[in-house]
Amino acid sequence: MTDAQDIRAGEVPLDFDPAGRAHAGVTFIGRIRSDWSKGNAPRNISQAREMGGGDPRIELDPAYAPGLQGLEVGRPIWLLYWMNRGRRDLILQAPRHAPEPRGVFALRSPVRPNPIAMSAVVITSLDPKTGVIGIDATDAFDMTPLLDIKPWMAGIDIPPCI
Repeated sequence: MTDAQDIRAGEVPLDFDPAGRAHAGVTFIGRIRSDWSKGNAPRNISQAREMGGGDPRIELDPAYAPGLQGLEVGRPIWLLYWMNRGRRDLILQAPRHAPEPRGVFALRSPVRPNPIAMSAVVITSLDPKTGVIGIDATDAFDMTPLLDIKPWMAGIDIPPCI
């Protein structure tokens, strides 16, 4: 949890630290590498692309490199990553782009009880031997822990028309 001075008008923190209620463990399979750090990072993946991508790549733990079999350059993939430098205790946030506070589950902010983020990216290079994957862009800070990689599939990852 953080100091009350870090709270914007309309924001509401939880009265507990979500990290203290952990029920499961995760294994980081690698790291996202980029040029981004606090103060110079894009707000989202679209802005990252507009800013040149951030020299992004994935560096997998070598034990997981065989899991890249079947992926290829040009393929879109989902990255799930752990935004480990964000706070976790705000349940209502006051985003600068919105006129009023919103619940954390109505936002894509990295500030959330479980700081899991996801982005759809495109593979630009692939070295299955070293486990290094070039991607077109990322909004993640350098050395952000990677949770998982999943293939993006047009027939599955497009929501139905409402």
